[in-house]
Amino acid sequence: MKKIRDRFSKQSKLYSAYRPLYPPALYQRILQRTENRRAYWDCATGNGQVVRELAPHFEKAVATDISENQLRQAPDLPNVEYRCLRAEETPFKDNTFDLITVGQAIHWFDIEAFLRESARVARNGATMAVWGYGLLKIGDAVDEIIDHFYRKVVGPWWDGERKHIDTGYASIPFDLVTAEDLGGLYIERPMDLDALLGYLNSWSSVQNYRRAKEVNPVDVLAKSLRAHWPAGTTKTAVFPLFGTLGKIEK
Repeated sequence: MKKIRDRFSKQSKLYSAYRPLYPPALYQRILQRTENRRAYWDCATGNGQVVRELAPHFEKAVATDISENQLRQAPDLPNVEYRCLRAEETPFKDNTFDLITVGQAIHWFDIEAFLRESARVARNGATMAVWGYGLLKIGDAVDEIIDHFYRKVVGPWWDGERKHIDTGYASIPFDLVTAEDLGGLYIERPMDLDALLGYLNSWSSVQNYRRAKEVNPVDVLAKSLRAHWPAGTTKTAVFPLFGTLGKIEK
């Protein structure tokens, strides 16, 4: 099985503070497709932003992640159990869950092993929703600067799994019934420059670059961005969502 890669424990507080929140429309679509709401598994929960929104609609929920540091950032919820587990091997019983979600994480998994495990622990007819988001757009000169940073400066420091983000998960063999594309949804987030820089610092490629070169490339980038971002102003960042939503039948 693929070796575990934990790329977010070190910057778990940055991740919690600066990662964008998913739109209500995403959760509405997931719940509309989930008729039974006994048990729910949020896999690779990170700081718990997804389980926070969906758990209140279920009798019980389990949220798992490989990072203890990430789980420490998650909210205390009355019907949620947090467990430090890898996605591909769990102690859950067969036919347990009515919903399984994975937000911005499946590309880190041993994907085939995880999909087998999901089929095992899901009830027949359970809903699965898997999604991610692409490079943010702001719509002015900032886009060109960030695009160059993403592809040229820290581009070589992305792990190979990043290819799944760049292709919108098109290469992942989901075997879901009545699947629907989650493309067309997006995140809108007002940001000041400090928030943008905090978000960029949460990138795994930035952390890989820092470890290798002992310098933070975001500090250099900030100088270019300030020429196009007046102090005290905000801009709206748009993150395009992609993914799939469907039923597990067995």
